[in-house]
Amino acid sequence: MKNSRTPLALLSLMLALTCLGFARQAKSGPAKAVTGHYEGTAKNKADSVITLSIDLTEKDGTVTGIIHSDHGDFTITGGSHKGDAVNLEFETGGPTGTIAMNMDADKMTGTWTAGDDGGSLEVKRAAAQDAPKGK
Repeated sequence: MKNSRTPLALLSLMLALTCLGFARQAKSGPAKAVTGHYEGTAKNKADSVITLSIDLTEKDGTVTGIIHSDHGDFTITGGSHKGDAVNLEFETGGPTGTIAMNMDADKMTGTWTAGDDGGSLEVKRAAAQDAPKGK
């Protein structure tokens, strides 16, 4: 006589493994989009604090935008977002600048370089700034 419990046990095991897979996916979740306005500070090699904001737009893993800082505005000429890693390249009027950050919730921390200078960087997601209104 054939054991009728075997198909039921196999089905239960498959269902449990499927649920476990969904639970792991829900816990890690999909990568959060990087699009948004960020504000924070950077430090250079002289340990000076630089106030900055970064406006980012992500489309299909490519990141574009602009950096506003105490040292001027810099166009992001190349960028990528994979997992928690966000990498940016920006115009400096000299050597291309780079930023490498890790995203954790609504905060990104990392390092930047531009020519011989560089240092740490930390920004947090903030409300987008309103554009100045004309008269």
